[in-house]
Amino acid sequence: MSNFFSKAEVTSSGRPVLLHNEVECHLLSAVDLEPEDHRHFSLLKSGLLILTTHRLIWLPSSSASTPTSASAIPLAAISHIFSSKKSLKSVFHSPRIRFQVLVSSDGRVFDPSSGSGSSSGSGSRSVVVTAVIRGKGDCDGFLVKFWDSWRARAWETTKISSSGSGSASGSGAATGIGGGLYSSDGSVRMVGVAGILRKEQEMWESTDKSLQDAFQDLNALMSKAKEMVMLAEKMRQKLLSGTSSQTSGTNDEDMGSKEEMQDWLLSVGIISPVTKESAGALYHQQLSRQLADFVRIPLERAGGMINLIDAYCLFNRARGTELISPDDMLQACSLWEKIDVPVMLRKFDSGVMVIQNKSHSDEEVFARIKSLVTKPEALRTGISPTDAAMTLGIAPAMAKEHLLTAESKGLLCRDISPDGFRFYINLFPEIDPCNMYFVKDYGICSTWIKAVSTTGKNAFLNQFISIFTD
Repeated sequence: MSNFFSKAEVTSSGRPVLLHNEVECHLLSAVDLEPEDHRHFSLLKSGLLILTTHRLIWLPSSSASTPTSASAIPLAAISHIFSSKKSLKSVFHSPRIRFQVLVSSDGRVFDPSSGSGSSSGSGSRSVVVTAVIRGKGDCDGFLVKFWDSWRARAWETTKISSSGSGSASGSGAATGIGGGLYSSDGSVRMVGVAGILRKEQEMWESTDKSLQDAFQDLNALMSKAKEMVMLAEKMRQKLLSGTSSQTSGTNDEDMGSKEEMQDWLLSVGIISPVTKESAGALYHQQLSRQLADFVRIPLERAGGMINLIDAYCLFNRARGTELISPDDMLQACSLWEKIDVPVMLRKFDSGVMVIQNKSHSDEEVFARIKSLVTKPEALRTGISPTDAAMTLGIAPAMAKEHLLTAESKGLLCRDISPDGFRFYINLFPEIDPCNMYFVKDYGICSTWIKAVSTTGKNAFLNQFISIFTD
């Protein structure tokens, strides 16, 4: 049985990897994809069907008994969509959506991007595929979106824009080589360094005009949001290429400004945010997976752990006008326990909630804290959460949580003064805080008590024990 459908890439959290300018439109759960020729083509059972502007993407269910890879059908390969017919029979079976797909001579769905087969070449034919919706979803709404996306032909717009930019650069290069000092309209052509500077100036003026038009009012911003994200991505790529090719003579101030600009552009936006309109009943599940993909880069920068409030602000800023509520954020994070993603939600004893990688190890953090508190100056004066924050490279509030956790493990002891918390290395780790009077046969405390007992200084011993019992 041949692999009829094209393969689709997914992220570590199970979200589809979208193509350039591809946007999600609608989702349906528990969907079967059944080609009419069951003998030669494989069936896809009970998966998540995602409609985008470029493809139909089918993702296998996480509870599927047999492993199945994600599949896709390019909308460019669909030649016809059948209208749904309401009949008495349709009332008693699951809703169905039927469409006709072009198949290449090798028995696979025609994919114009990979060049597999030809839509009109010899040996190509068409196969009717039926999508059986067995879950609860808006089938009629999905069909309307399906028609709209197929008629819009967004994949052709993407192809034209990419080819247009390439031809424009090629024609510009050819004109610069043999065009002489005069352009086609008779004006004097700017050549050399002056021409490059003039071209850069015109480009930045055009960019500035686009930004001004976009920020005139909220409607203009929403209509140009996608264009702004694409523009920011191009600027980020230019900055990254410029950073890699610059010489070692660049000063630190310029480097710092470029890195700051890259940070801003990296968090400009998500091209296709999950919304309640597109995801329906699967909103929180898909939001949870998209959030898991989004926090990957912030977690790497923060050392594997980030405050939930900071993640909420970054995620909402990236979503642009499609803001989410704190309850949606918390519910999306709580679903990580049920799905296979590389991140998790953690709650400290103080109530502070953070997002961290599953590979994050507290033992590594404790080792760095121990090396800090055992320094000569720290043995005398202790360390504050600010000192730990500078060493760990995290916020003071997060550093304080790590110090309190290390104290609960017996690594540190705490002193509370008008200046705040000061933490010291615990010189008596063998003492059990739950049973202060039980002294083990080893350790510094046991040796100290034996030495005091042999010298007969029982009063000092009683005073020493009372220090720990108060």
